[in-house]
Amino acid sequence: MKRPALHAQILLALVLAVVAGVLLGEKARIFEPLGTLFLNALKMIVVPLIVCSIVTGVAGIGGRENFGRMGGKTLLYYLVTSLLAILTGLTLVNLVRPGVGANLGLQASVSGDWAQALQERAGGSPWQTLQDLMIRMVPTNPVQAMVEGEMIQVIVFCLLFGYFSTRVAEPYRSLIRNLFEGGFEIMMKLTRVIILLAPVGIFGLVAKIVATSGLGVFQSLGWYALTVFAGLVVHATVTLPLLLWWVGRVSPRKHVQAMAAALLTAFSTSSSSATLPVTLESVEKNAGVSNPVSSFVLPLGATVNMDGTALYECVAALFIAQAYGVTLGFVQQFIVVVTALLVSIGAAGIPMAGVVMMAVILKAVGLPLEGVGLILAVDRILDMCRTTVNVWSDSCGAVIIARTEGETLPVQFHTARGQACDSLRKTEARVCRAGRASEGNGPCKPG
Repeated sequence: MKRPALHAQILLALVLAVVAGVLLGEKARIFEPLGTLFLNALKMIVVPLIVCSIVTGVAGIGGRENFGRMGGKTLLYYLVTSLLAILTGLTLVNLVRPGVGANLGLQASVSGDWAQALQERAGGSPWQTLQDLMIRMVPTNPVQAMVEGEMIQVIVFCLLFGYFSTRVAEPYRSLIRNLFEGGFEIMMKLTRVIILLAPVGIFGLVAKIVATSGLGVFQSLGWYALTVFAGLVVHATVTLPLLLWWVGRVSPRKHVQAMAAALLTAFSTSSSSATLPVTLESVEKNAGVSNPVSSFVLPLGATVNMDGTALYECVAALFIAQAYGVTLGFVQQFIVVVTALLVSIGAAGIPMAGVVMMAVILKAVGLPLEGVGLILAVDRILDMCRTTVNVWSDSCGAVIIARTEGETLPVQFHTARGQACDSLRKTEARVCRAGRASEGNGPCKPG
């Protein structure tokens, strides 16, 4: 018998957890250790996964021979679109405030002193908090930062280490890159195994929450999911098409038609890495982008360009803060934006990778990881949507970079000069046909 897909297992675990929570009541708390073990497994892989993925990704970028003008433009596009996605999510989550007043059973799990300290941290002096952030970005001891989970320090160190690993001589450069690539492959296999345990973890977490909070928990989750979905729709249908039209002079309608196969594959697989071959084929054959551009921009995008994931992480972090009753100030939200931007570089292109990276953002603003267990209940469909946005952004970047490199694409708008030439050719053809017909000669040759 074929094993059900992961999302089907998660849905079944969610239904069973609700039934167990309603029927057993407080006795359903006996399943809480299952959720705790799953969360501990997520915590276990966060630091090594971040270290290996960021060092490998940055080393791969800096080591490319053609990482010059085109590489700079590509990274600029990815940073700008990721930042716009995060700001879109930040705006919506502050407008909708899906976690305010949520009865998720989270407040009860936080002691009064701890919650007060968390609130004071969020509401401190903005300039002092920003100054502390800038100072704390550079670790005095990278190993200690990894042990204590100071993720911004870990990310900054890994970015620097990955970049300068490409500036050392052989054989050290290859040795370091192979070491971290091997570590990344190991962490990917371990991450996939832990994600397979998600149904068991979700069952334990949701059963406990339903037992203590009732079914009203799903109303707040619904508002959270709608907020994420709305942000993804705005970014995919407004922000990216505007960049296509304004920067690339490309028709969004023609381009979405060219990318239909890749977008459907991304939605069904929830993996930008698995979709990469289809994305390459669609961008080259349908959108007309040359192989040198697509083979550079798209693999790079599958590694560092995660617009949908960055937006989701921002909304989820603020939703969890609201659910805990913590109001994050401007600087705290700025930390969320910066961390989401940096973490999106290290997010792996596999299903549910954003959930693992969420722990980094929660740690950066001082929020417990337990909130992640709750949003897993609605993560699968959001994962499909945000992966589609990731791939859509990658493809938009490919055609925009191709246009800035001077390429002529079938998906671009016709320029006034091109339209004038087409009109002139049509007029000449009509005159020629009329003249040939009156003289009894054959058809005109194409000019």
